[in-house]
Amino acid sequence: MSVIKHRTRRVNPDMFREIIMLSAWGFALALASFLFLWIGKLLDELLGTAPKFMLGLFSLAIIGCFIELYQGALKIMKDISK
Repeated sequence: MSVIKHRTRRVNPDMFREIIMLSAWGFALALASFLFLWIGKLLDELLGTAPKFMLGLFSLAIIGCFIELYQGALKIMKDISK
């Protein structure tokens, strides 16, 4: 009977913490979107503009969250390759 040996690589426990933090970005994206939509709606009602502030702040929240998510993913990929 032959024994098959698999090479195992030690995984850094900090990597799992980083992955969990990245998965929390979904919640942050939803929260920021609704918060910025609400603030934009209040500003639109106060100033009498149509959906300009609401759409502008919503776009700002989405773009900002994706930029932070992308930078976090690049950092993790750089740490893994070391």
